[in-house]
Amino acid sequence: MQTVLSIAIDALAYGMVLFVISIGLSVTMGLMRVVNLAHGAFAMIGGYIASYAARDLGLAYGFAIVLAVFGTILIAIPIERLLYRRIYGAPELTQVLMTIGITFCIIGIANYVFGPTLKTVPLPPQLQGSVDLGFRAIATHRLFAILCGLAVALALWYAIEKTAFGVKLRASVDNAAMAAALGVRTEIVYAVSFAVAVGLAAFGGVVGAELLPVEPYYALRYMVTFLVVVSVGGAGSIPGALLACLLLGGIDTTGRYLMPEFGEFFFYLAVIAIICVFPRGLAGRAKG
Repeated sequence: MQTVLSIAIDALAYGMVLFVISIGLSVTMGLMRVVNLAHGAFAMIGGYIASYAARDLGLAYGFAIVLAVFGTILIAIPIERLLYRRIYGAPELTQVLMTIGITFCIIGIANYVFGPTLKTVPLPPQLQGSVDLGFRAIATHRLFAILCGLAVALALWYAIEKTAFGVKLRASVDNAAMAAALGVRTEIVYAVSFAVAVGLAAFGGVVGAELLPVEPYYALRYMVTFLVVVSVGGAGSIPGALLACLLLGGIDTTGRYLMPEFGEFFFYLAVIAIICVFPRGLAGRAKG
């Protein structure tokens, strides 16, 4: 029973970290129609900034997170204006080539600036202990990651479904020309959406640093994982992404606990099985 509970808690925390990072990619792919292979690179940037802020500058964990999120967004803004705007609406192959090039450039710069070593984000004392639930003690950081994932899911759902900005975003996605004719500044809508996606990637990179260590090739190491989560959940679907992260996180964690010698075999076996049954993802919609 202790093993089952340990697997469940670790799987839930891992799934939520995957969700926080991947949901931004789901937004850019599903709503903005951009295959952004550089998404993991922005999560890596957030992790590097937070590590520098907490370890070298001595800032508190909360300030390090804020600095990482806004610092990554500031770095991403000129990249979006100069590069990403050129590939909105472009063929997918063009988007892939552009964003994979951006990924390698960011990796090279990160190696030059921060060095080719693994970086840690020191946890505050409040997140280093454990919470006793009576029947089981849960690592506080795991609980924090789970709560962060739930908060992000609810906030994004509300923003997209219940706010004026969400209406403009969905209108821009459905028919950008018509939305622009009705007064919607689509370039601003896309820029804000991109900034939110990048900010979430950075936030997830910091919160999940204990589970997905920040190192020079982070962007490449987890690129496929983030893409798989979006594909399995259905691009642009928040419930789908959440379900995919929890399902795949549970399968991957269980496999690593019980049969670690198989590595990620069960993770990708589950991906193949799900895609065969649900070609558009668990919550994917048919293209109009």
